[in-house]
Amino acid sequence: MTKVAVIGSGNIGTDLMIKVLRLSERLEMAAMIGIDPASDGLALAERFGVTTTAEGVAGLISLPSFDEIDIVFDATSAKAHLANARALGPYGKRLIDLTPAAPGPFVVPAVNLEQHLGEPNLNMVTCGGQATIPVVAAVSRVTPVPYAEIVASIASRSAGPGTRANIDEFTETTATAIRTVGGAGRGRAVIVLNPAEPPPVMRDTVLCLIGDPDPALHERVVASVEQMAAEVAAYVPGYRLKQRVQIHPVTEQVRTLVGSADVTHRVSVFLQVEGAGHYLPAYAGNLDIMTSAALAVAERIAAQPLAGVR
Repeated sequence: MTKVAVIGSGNIGTDLMIKVLRLSERLEMAAMIGIDPASDGLALAERFGVTTTAEGVAGLISLPSFDEIDIVFDATSAKAHLANARALGPYGKRLIDLTPAAPGPFVVPAVNLEQHLGEPNLNMVTCGGQATIPVVAAVSRVTPVPYAEIVASIASRSAGPGTRANIDEFTETTATAIRTVGGAGRGRAVIVLNPAEPPPVMRDTVLCLIGDPDPALHERVVASVEQMAAEVAAYVPGYRLKQRVQIHPVTEQVRTLVGSADVTHRVSVFLQVEGAGHYLPAYAGNLDIMTSAALAVAERIAAQPLAGVR
């Protein structure tokens, strides 16, 4: 068993802890780290018999079991992660970053995890990135994508203080990963906090512009997206296509707006992400996809020798 710690005793960190405890046969939950002694996450960890500290990363480093911990999940904030990474750097721990800080490479398990298994600090992009970048990658592996745009709509009640504080980082990080991981020439990301009651589940829309009018190629695009959706659903059970992939000709206005005269068709993909309900409500699919993806990354790392860290 590979021992892991979680920094951040909020919603994401607590859900991740429960996933490790309930779902993983490779990972052992060794410590839950917070900064608020009264947090529900620390209290729940204590009830599960998990070692806790409310002294942040300094408290983690001072734990007697610290040397036995191989992987550290960081579910804090972009700013806090940079400080945590600096503090943990000398100790050779594998870091899985669930914030938009991204000092390490972006990782989307279904797309590029195998390329980065040796890296010491892996970034999970954003919830919108985990949901939509696989679709962009599925299209771009069939035909070039000069432009891709995603809209992530999440329940306002599932957006805590950390999410709200990182809105700018969300759009910038996701747009960058649409290009570097998804393979699009240009990328744009939008997040919508939907205040509707009852809270709606996470919905994502992906628009990819392509320049090949061949119907046979379009069928290959559809098949590629459907295959990718199944691969993501293998580690995020609530992930699914809401309807069949749509491919339609674009107008001259669209070509002008994106600044490309070569695009001929738009690929539209509509997704839904429902949470598993381990700790968070089912509508919080935006948080569940992050913890599910992070768990998948840690389990893949645990399946290989840790000596491979660069």
